[in-house]
Amino acid sequence: MHIVTARLNHETNTFSPLATPLAAFAPVWGEAARAAGTGSATALGAFLDFAAARGASVAVPVTAHANPSGPVSDAAFEALAGAILAAVAQRCDAILLDLHGAMVTQSHDDGEGELLARIRAIAPEVPLGVALDLHANVTPRMVALSDVIVGFRTYPHVDMAETGARVAGIVGRMLDQGLRPHQAWCHPPQLAHTLRMDTRVPGIMADLVAATRAAEARPGILAATLFGGFGLADLAETGASIVVAAESLEAAEAAASGLGAQLWQRRAEFVYDEAPLAASIAAARRAVDAPGTGPVLLLDHGDNCMSGGTCDVMDVLAACLEAGLTGIVAGPICDPAAVAALFEAGLGARLRLGVGNRVGLPGFPRQEPLALAGTVAALGDGAYVITGPTYTGQRCSMGRAAVLDTGGARILVTEQPHEPWDLAVFTSSGIDPREAGILILKSRMYCRPVFEPIARAVIECASAGVTSSDYRLFPFSKLARPIYPLDPDAAWAPR
Repeated sequence: MHIVTARLNHETNTFSPLATPLAAFAPVWGEAARAAGTGSATALGAFLDFAAARGASVAVPVTAHANPSGPVSDAAFEALAGAILAAVAQRCDAILLDLHGAMVTQSHDDGEGELLARIRAIAPEVPLGVALDLHANVTPRMVALSDVIVGFRTYPHVDMAETGARVAGIVGRMLDQGLRPHQAWCHPPQLAHTLRMDTRVPGIMADLVAATRAAEARPGILAATLFGGFGLADLAETGASIVVAAESLEAAEAAASGLGAQLWQRRAEFVYDEAPLAASIAAARRAVDAPGTGPVLLLDHGDNCMSGGTCDVMDVLAACLEAGLTGIVAGPICDPAAVAALFEAGLGARLRLGVGNRVGLPGFPRQEPLALAGTVAALGDGAYVITGPTYTGQRCSMGRAAVLDTGGARILVTEQPHEPWDLAVFTSSGIDPREAGILILKSRMYCRPVFEPIARAVIECASAGVTSSDYRLFPFSKLARPIYPLDPDAAWAPR
């Protein structure tokens, strides 16, 4: 038996000005891709475990992951898809793909659907299982062209390998028992807010994930997934959806419709109304003055790396400085020009320079770099290893990193946008974030398992960036309307 498996992940923010060339994926090819995937806490890692357990030969043409950004270049998509297609064309008895589900390319709104269509043109009958991110914007094309789709159940995502194992288990039954799954897709007209998708806390997301588990306990149901969707993509199918795989189409459709009805009944709970930045800064001041230990954690969700943000919008830091707050640690701020200036000045040098606000944001007012004066407190290569729980053991690089100490704030400036996955984002540059009074992170969710435990309070802060939680700021043109909450009177009923 020969299995083809690959990892190709991109969550596309169609409003982001950040380009997504092939280099953004840092692709690893062939045997090196197999080595990189083996033992990894990803769906690809689970697929390789599945192949090894069966004694199957396996081809891993590519593993490639890019941070969220603008549409993927055609050249990048053709190179990555081409490698997968070449492996499928050579030989395969099963295909297992670790995809995201929200990839948009320059020429294809439905990047995953396009990849699956090309695969099916070569291998129309080969069992094909797909693992997707919880934030996938699932399309009918993706459902029709795959045998089974299963998505993550956790956000932050700590069940990537578990999801791959679930996909592989169903494909294994197809190979061994002749199982032929039937899939149903239910898509209530709902733009769900990412800040309402935290599965660790009681609420709508945790309840609906529990409902999918209950659905899977019924006879004949193979898998049921609630996809929150990724709202910062302008395509017709953007938004929440449910995919159910079952032994019969009737069972799949009934389960998907029932879950969709539950979602729609509670649709208002998926809406996040962001507070004005001034109100968040006032709350931060109160939290600093209140009893407790640890930093007050300010999350700049309007400019977060893992949703396509530039990581250089300076609104939150500027507001804190203007309010007279001190003991601030902020970062990573992406500004290669500022990093170059800090390195040129040298460790211990004092200088004045502008930081951030370098990248123009279509539809948003242009702002000047934030003028700062301070001492170069640290210079480094920006490399560290994640201790977990997400991407445990992965070696990361922020590009070169420098720290500017203004007296009231220590600002970590890097050459690349970077999600604060780990305390080592800061400790690698000589900053202990646990000692901060105010800790500003350009993050929405992924930082929380690491940074929430050390914080005395967590305050979400709105900034004028392309990952804003205010969907009204974005000029949707392809999005199917009406859709809630942009259209409060939107009506829907399951079939």
